[in-house]
Amino acid sequence: MKHHYAIIMAGGVGSRFWPMSTTQHPKQFLDILGTGETLLQQTYRRLLKVCRSENIYVVTSTAYKKLVSEQLPDIVADNILCEPARKNTAPCVAYASYKIHKRDPKAITVVAPSDHMVKKEETFVKAINSCFAKAEESDCLITLGIKPTRPDTGYGYIQFIESDVKEKDKRIYKVKTFAEKPQLEVAEVFIESGDFLWNSGIFVWSTQSILKAMENHDPELSNLFKEGWDFYNTPEEKGFIERAYATCKNVSIDISVMEKAANVYVRSSIFGWSDLGTWGSLYTHINKDEQKNALVGKNIITYDCNNCIVQVPKDKLVVLQGLEDYIVVESEGVLMICKKQDEQQIRNFVNDVKVKKGEKFV
Repeated sequence: MKHHYAIIMAGGVGSRFWPMSTTQHPKQFLDILGTGETLLQQTYRRLLKVCRSENIYVVTSTAYKKLVSEQLPDIVADNILCEPARKNTAPCVAYASYKIHKRDPKAITVVAPSDHMVKKEETFVKAINSCFAKAEESDCLITLGIKPTRPDTGYGYIQFIESDVKEKDKRIYKVKTFAEKPQLEVAEVFIESGDFLWNSGIFVWSTQSILKAMENHDPELSNLFKEGWDFYNTPEEKGFIERAYATCKNVSIDISVMEKAANVYVRSSIFGWSDLGTWGSLYTHINKDEQKNALVGKNIITYDCNNCIVQVPKDKLVVLQGLEDYIVVESEGVLMICKKQDEQQIRNFVNDVKVKKGEKFV
């Protein structure tokens, strides 16, 4: 485990989980599942099973540095990397990878979002260790693909073919193509074909391989962060990063590298994964009562309510009657009641609240 590292991406806002998730307190810092741990804490604890604590890095917004420190008191202070602006996942990966590579040129890293759910942690650990083994032996970029259980239109998909090399792990395949979030009819075709997986957004590679891939496929981004080589892990790093983020483009690692590279592989996995992207996705992972209501809160009473998700503070008494397929959420003095089928409107709600009622509510 000496050369095993983890990069946790924790800079997102999670506006689709408003009003619980706000700009000041995004969903990765919330106990959204009611387990007693925030999503960030769960992710950190899970990754401790595959690498040492001193090798775990968290990339977050400058505004969230204190939150990360409070929620992860054991993390090395210098391992909290602060982004001065949100520029998507490629700059995040570039920054952390160059910094780690300077420290350890033999580094193998897992890159993971901070706000995903993994129910079967031992299965997850087995998958990551298998990917570590492949990344140590060859120049490759690996993503974890989730075996789909339904034609979900909220996820990206990965089409796979048989690997072009003899794999020790028969669950590792060659990636043929990436597909963006599809229409339902297309998603149904993907599922029926049997050669598509959900794209989890979790990656494994050596820092040498990802930096080489960036040089080949996104030289603009690569050259920008390469200029900071002499500054990484020094007091000058902060100033360089502020300059770099002021000019770097906003682009995902998928578009920057993964969709272009030829040495991309996918490890098919089933470990109870969800990206928890919406209230609807959260509903599927919370225990239900006899009326299929997912209730998070100690004092909720329902009458003739079915298929609802209700999330309220523990000390709040809530009585609901006659609701069918609704989302009911209260947080920090904000109450939202929305039809589950219309949850895509939540981002519009947030924008309207910002305009009509001010930033303090979002």
